[in-house]
Amino acid sequence: MPLFKRNPFGHILFLKKMIIRIFGVISHGRYRKFNNLQIEGSEILRNLPDRNVLFISNHQTYFADVAAMFHVFNAALKGRDDSIKNVGYIWNPKLNIYFVAAGETMKSGILPKLFAYAGSVSIDRTWRSAGKNVNRQVKNSDISNIQKAIKDGWVITFPQGTTTPFKPIRRGTAHIIKTCKPVVVPIVIDGFRRSFDKKGLSIKKRNVLQSMVIKEPLDIDYDNETVAEIVTKIEYAIEQHPSFLKVLTVEQIEQLTKEEEELNKQREFWS
Repeated sequence: MPLFKRNPFGHILFLKKMIIRIFGVISHGRYRKFNNLQIEGSEILRNLPDRNVLFISNHQTYFADVAAMFHVFNAALKGRDDSIKNVGYIWNPKLNIYFVAAGETMKSGILPKLFAYAGSVSIDRTWRSAGKNVNRQVKNSDISNIQKAIKDGWVITFPQGTTTPFKPIRRGTAHIIKTCKPVVVPIVIDGFRRSFDKKGLSIKKRNVLQSMVIKEPLDIDYDNETVAEIVTKIEYAIEQHPSFLKVLTVEQIEQLTKEEEELNKQREFWS
């Protein structure tokens, strides 16, 4: 690979590789040592084409979800079966992996800016900005960049656009699917919200069982299915349809409240 070869977004691939290596080594323990990541479906990843793949997933933290996917994807492509044991797989990572993220999030500090260079397709959210609800037009450049990324490789997107569970699916994801006709692979994650803070940078709790389930690609009729039908299919695929809501027992609520109070005491101490 030429030293200064660039991807379609102008990023130097050598620098991108070094950033992924460094953050891969640093973050590996978060899924193998402090907490345990249980994986299902690695073999599905090895059967995907090198380009034109869109991963859709529920969302629990800003960065830890994506970092875990980078680990799982590269480990699977290096022959690991539902495991990220031995971080050597990150030495020669797949460089055409991208993730869709809010532009304001990726510009919020030095670390996010480095993460962005590792593969962010930054967009301006049309429904929220700076913690406030907004209503603005979709930027054509954002759509073009997502399409460019899908054409070049694998793209991770969180179609709810928020870490809050069971929020509606953004219709823009369905429009992208109908336009680009990618292979659509659902992923369901759990445990990240309990083990990390909202940003996914700090470990909130140890010995949490995190899980990532990679499902078979969706069967989509790109020409005949409506946007609404694809949205519903996404809701079920990433287990964010209202029918998946669980009713907690009184005992479960009391336990969760107790755990949250204990965590708040720890946060007061460290602050």
